Formats: sequence, C-alpha cells, structure tokens
Amino acid sequence: MEPYDEQQLSDLQRYGFDPELQRRWQRDIAEGRLSKATNTVSGDLLVPPPGTVKKQPSRTTRAYRELEQLGLESIQRGELGVVVLNGGVTASFGGAAKGVVPVLSDARSFLGLAVEDVLGRRRATPGDIRVFCMNSFATDDATRAHFDEHDNFGLDPCAIEHFTQSVAAQMDGRGALLRSQDGKVRPYGPGNGDFAAAFQQSGALRRFLDQGGRYLLVRNVDNLGARVDPIVLGHHIHAGCEITAEVAPKWPDDVGGSPYQYLGRTQLIEQLRFPEGLDQDIVDVFNTNTFTFSAEALDRDFDLGWYYVERELDGRTCVQVERMIGELTAHLSTSFLQIRRSGRQSRFLPVKDRDDLHSAAEEIAEMYDGAADDELS
Repeated sequence: MEPYDEQQLSDLQRYGFDPELQRRWQRDIAEGRLSKATNTVSGDLLVPPPGTVKKQPSRTTRAYRELEQLGLESIQRGELGVVVLNGGVTASFGGAAKGVVPVLSDARSFLGLAVEDVLGRRRATPGDIRVFCMNSFATDDATRAHFDEHDNFGLDPCAIEHFTQSVAAQMDGRGALLRSQDGKVRPYGPGNGDFAAAFQQSGALRRFLDQGGRYLLVRNVDNLGARVDPIVLGHHIHAGCEITAEVAPKWPDDVGGSPYQYLGRTQLIEQLRFPEGLDQDIVDVFNTNTFTFSAEALDRDFDLGWYYVERELDGRTCVQVERMIGELTAHLSTSFLQIRRSGRQSRFLPVKDRDDLHSAAEEIAEMYDGAADDELS
C-alpha cells in the first residue's frame, strides 16, 4: 500500500508537507531515537539570575509614562504588526476552527475580537497596524471565509494577510502512519514553532519589513488578554532585545513551560522537556505564549528541536512530532516580562473549551466592553 494516495499527497504538499522528513520521524520513532525520553533536557534546569524577569512599572510612575510614550510613538509610525496563531480546531466547539467560534453573546468571535482590539488601538493611536493570521490546513478555508463574511471586521483588506503553517501525518507508537476509516493518513499541524519559518517563507516577513514594520506582537488566538499595549511594546523597545517573552505569575495547579537558566542562558523550557523529579516551584512564573519580536531578527533560519508528543484522539493514542515557538528564546536575545493575569488589564485570559468560555464570560465582556478608565487589578 502506498503511504499516500496521489490526491491527498497533492493536498498535503499545498501546506508544505515533507514526505522525507515524515519518513525520518517514522524511522526515529521505530528505532527509539525519538520518544518521550529524548525530549528531556540534557543539562540542569536552574533558577534564572535575580532580575532576569522584569515587572511592568506602576501606572503612576515616570517609568510607566516613558515606556508608554515609546510604544505609542512606534505605533504612530506604523511599526507594529500583530500575528495571530490560528492553527487550532477544538472538539469542545464541535470540531470548528477555533478562531471563528463565537465568544460573546453578540456572536463576536475570537478572531473578531482580535481585529476589534487592533481597530480600537488604531483609533486611539493613529497608525497602521497590520494583522497576520497563521492558519493551518484545518483552519485556512474557514478563517478566510469568516473574514469575508464579516467584511474583514472593518479593517482595510490591505492590512490583513493570511499565511499557513506546515502539515505532517500522525503516527502510532511504532512510527506507523495512522489512517482514517477511508484509508487516508491523518494530518495535523506540527506546533506553533512553525511560526518563524512559515512567516519568512510566505514572504509576509519581507513585505512587513519593506513597509516599515519593525515589531510583531505574536499571540494565540484563544488568549483574549493578549491585546496591543504600548507599555509592552515600549518595554520591548527599551530592553533592546530581539524577543520579549510574557510570563505570568503561577497560581495553584498551573502547568506549562517556564524560563530556566539552561546551558548558560535563560530560555523558555516547555514541560515536555522537564526531567523527572524537577521541582517546578523553583520558578514562580510560566510561559503565556505571547511574544513581541523585533521583526528583523526573524529573517534567518532557526534550528528548532522536534519533540515527541502523544495525544488522545477517537479513543486511541496518536503520536505527533512538534516544535515550539518559545524555543526561539534559545537563539535570540530575550527579555522576560511578568504581566498581570487578573482584572480588565490582564494579558492572560486563555479560553480552551466551553467550560472556560462559560466561567470567563463576564470577565471577557468587561475586558472588551468595560469602561476604558478601569483601574488595574
């Protein structure tokens, strides 16, 4: 049996499918070179040096006003773009592309709110802000139709650009391709670590730079707190680093990656790479997967790791090989910024499923429709 029928292979290759890379993963899984064990870091994970993680200054301080001014001036010059990581579908929302799912009672969607935020900032701070959606094979058509249906949510079509991440095929624990009932392989998007390569290869990065773009806010579509903020942009500009990684205070039962000192530099390490027995409480913040990049720094190739991930789907375990955007902190100079995660000015409000949406409904409405002069929590 051929691994892929001709039509499916053609469809997959539209999204950058690499059959040779897929075969290499299959061999590596079958022969034990790619497994949960091989994900683990090869050295000690240490507490970052004191002062590594910065905090936003109080609103009443001169430092706050100076950072705000830096950010506002950059936005006014048209230097900021927003990238929405929009590759996911979710069973909790009926298998739909997550970005098109209605969030508020008036049917505004995740993507609609992302654009609404940009439009609000453009009204408050005149200046062009371009929007880029990194879609996947599973969300691209639905996302483009959603923007068409809503007339781009009021944003000039020239200010919106869609590009797609790559695609791979799911495997079992022995490296064999998994197939649906119709005999076709089961595709998936191999992680948000595709961002830098996909943005560059699509030409979107070069177009953004050529039009005077300098900074990119990169955020998950389902983090409703990750809005355009001149303070965060000002912090990034003032820090002079290539990435600002936003981290949030840990609350009880939080899980996820965090910044650690590893191999001589502080970088984000995701949970799947943690060694057995690691005391995760030695670091009191975690990765929100929201970043500000100096766009010029992305104009190169990055050798990011590929990691073995097991997921449950239709009652069976499947294996995916993925890479992670946070690993760019191992390659580029990074500033870590601790953000608020409560109140209307929270920058971390992820909505993963319907339960999250129900429990956060009031907070979401207040965040997007509340009084502009609310105090920070």
